[in-house]
Order: sequence, then structure tokens, then C-alpha cells
Amino acid sequence: MNFKTQILNAQNDFKNSIAHGAELLKNGELVAFPTETVYGLGARIFDEAAVLKIFVAKGRPNDNPLIAHISAISDVEKIAIEIPDAFLKLADAFFPGPLAVVLKKHLRVPAAVSAGLDTIAVRMPDHDVALALIAAAGEPLVAPSANISGRPSPTTAQHVFEDMSGKIGAIIDGGACRVGIESTVINILGETPVILRPGSITKEEIEDVLKRKIDIIDSFKNHEKVASPGMKYRHYAPKAKVLLFKNSAEAEVFLKENPFKSVVLSNVFKNAKPLLAETLYAEFRAADHEGIERILIVLDEKTEQKLGLMNRVLKAAE
Repeated sequence: MNFKTQILNAQNDFKNSIAHGAELLKNGELVAFPTETVYGLGARIFDEAAVLKIFVAKGRPNDNPLIAHISAISDVEKIAIEIPDAFLKLADAFFPGPLAVVLKKHLRVPAAVSAGLDTIAVRMPDHDVALALIAAAGEPLVAPSANISGRPSPTTAQHVFEDMSGKIGAIIDGGACRVGIESTVINILGETPVILRPGSITKEEIEDVLKRKIDIIDSFKNHEKVASPGMKYRHYAPKAKVLLFKNSAEAEVFLKENPFKSVVLSNVFKNAKPLLAETLYAEFRAADHEGIERILIVLDEKTEQKLGLMNRVLKAAE
């Protein structure tokens, strides 16, 4: 694959951008589009040849499952079976929104979508462009983040262009993503629901809806199959080395003793750039553009309680 990637500006021409993007998808091409979390790299879920193009374009390991994106609750019946009541409760509370729920996969869904597993993660993005594109495509889309695998996820169309230009059919520009990190992923199929990947929707919010305690996974073994993206490989990493510090004093000593071109992300370190989920990936990419060699992240107790943000920081760190 090496052709001119079109930029479709949905902010100026919504209707035509959606129509042209859907046409490309129906022709088996990949289309990047905005969601509330990050930009996704979309293919129609039942077009196995197009799904496989995602792995090539991203350089993505084929044992890393994809998330299905729907535009209506009824779409879930096309791709999942034996749908439990817990799904309907979560969908009613959080769809559209940054939550993906693992269900039993319908046999018609290509094996490549779920890395050979009998499950599939499903979510409904909270973005007008995403919902319109999925509906116009005529079936759910699979859409991992629209970046080279392992790199910081894209939160603007320009980020996507940096990684995917010449590899995909089009990028629909819908502006910057407001959440900034990927969705929370929860598996509700076992005896106890388990968060596989933390995000902006918290454990406590889900427990409040389900009226029961749930677990959260914070580690895994590399040889094990995983049911969610973001669990196995090093992710979200800029070219610069990401170093973590528990307090400002340690960071100050490092900066004095090391002549690296550095930037500090923190909510407590003096003159640092803010450490926020909404801007984390954009800061990582900006550092690479500026030739930064070290990104120092100075943590504090409040930040450490934000499990979605901390998950991305730890995945990116050396």
C-alpha cells in the first residue's frame, strides 16, 4: 500500500466527508476518523481483507484483538451472541461513550478481529463523525488507534497523517479528541466483571451501575492471550525516553546532573507542562517534533489515583 491519503474535513463539509469516507470503506479501504477518545483506523467488520490491512498499516501484532464500534445498540446483535443483562445496563448508562464491553463473538465475525478468541469488545463512540460514518458504512467498524503500533495514539488528524499518510484511503478531520486516552475495557462474561484496560470511565462508576464489586487487571504474562488491546505490548511511547519520578526533588537532581534536552510533565513540578489525559499523547508527539531526549513525569498522589492516565504513563515509560 502506497497511495495518496485524502484529508476529508468534516468540520467544514460534514455530509460529503461522511459519504466519501463510507464509500471508501465499502470499497475495502481504511479510513481514519475521530472519536471522543482518540482517532480510530476503521475497516468494515465483515470485510476480512480490509481488517487484515489494519495490521499491515499499523505494524500491529496479529494476536492483539480489535474493538468493534457500533452506531446503535441493536447493532450488537450482528456481532455478539448470548448478550447478558449487564451489557444492557452498561450500554444504557455509558453508550455512547468511552467504554468497551467484552461479549461472546458471533461466528460470522472474522477470526482476525478478535485474534482467534471467541470474544469481542464492543463500544459506541460519543462523536458525531464516528456515529455517522459507522451508520453510513452499513455495518460495525473495527477501529484501533490510527497510529503506528506502539507510538502515542493520535488525538488530531495531523497526528494520524504523520503515521498513516500513504498507507490508508482517507483521514476524516473532526478536530481534536476531547478525552485523549482510549476507552475503558471491561469483560462481563466471568463470574466477576473485570476491567481489562482502565480509561476515563472508572471502576467506581461501573460498580454503581452494576450494583456489585468488580475487579481490575493490572498485570499479565506475555505468553498469555489477551482479551483487550493495550494489555500486552509496550504502548503509547514517544521516541524520547519517558522517566518517572515520585517527587520534584528527584526530578530536580536529575535535571541538574544530566545535560539531556528534556521536558517535564507534572501537576506539582514548578514550570512543568500539565500532566493530563486529554493532552498526554499530544505532549509526547510535540516532544518528538522538538527533538526532546527525555520526558520527565513527576507524579503526585492525586495523579496516581487516575488509573487510566497512569496506565498510559507506565506503558510509555522505560
